[in-house]
Amino acid sequence: MLTSGIVILSGGLLDPNPGLIFWTAVTFVIVLLILKKFAWGPILGALEEREKAIQSSIDRAHTAKDEAEAALRKNKELLTKADAEAEKILREGKEYGEKLRADIVEKAHSEATKMISSAKEEIEQEKRRALDELRNEVADLAVQGAEKILMANLDADKQKAIVSSMIQDLSKHRN
Repeated sequence: MLTSGIVILSGGLLDPNPGLIFWTAVTFVIVLLILKKFAWGPILGALEEREKAIQSSIDRAHTAKDEAEAALRKNKELLTKADAEAEKILREGKEYGEKLRADIVEKAHSEATKMISSAKEEIEQEKRRALDELRNEVADLAVQGAEKILMANLDADKQKAIVSSMIQDLSKHRN
C-alpha cells in the first residue's frame, strides 16, 4: 500500500523474516570466504613476518646485551688487573726510592766520615809539623842562648837580660 508516498511494510523490525536471515547469512559467508581468500592470508602473513622480525630483534638485543655484559665483566677484570699492576708498580717504586735514599744517605755518611777522618789526619799532620818546627826553633834558640851565655861569661844580671832577649826573639819567631 501506498499512502502519500510512503511505503509501509508489513511487520515490525523485531519480527523474524526468514528470507532476510537467509540472505544475510549467505552474504556473511561469501564476505567471510572472500576475506579469507584475499585478506586473511596476507594479514596473517604480515603478522607472522612482524612477529618474526620482533623476535629476531629481541634475540639480537639479548645477544647484544650478553656481549655487552661479557665486555663489561672483561673490562672490570682488566681494570682490576690494571689497578693491581699500578699498585704494584707504585709499591716497587716506593721501595726502590727508599732503597736509593738509604744508599745515598749511607754513601754520604761514608764520604762525610772519610772527609772527617782525612781532615783529622791532616790536622794531626799539621800539628806534628808545627810541633816539629817549634822544637827545631826552640832547639836553635837554646843553642843560640847557650852560645851567648858561654861566650859571655857574664854576671847574673847580664844572663837575665840575655834570657829575656831570647824569649823576645822566640816570641817574634812564633808570630
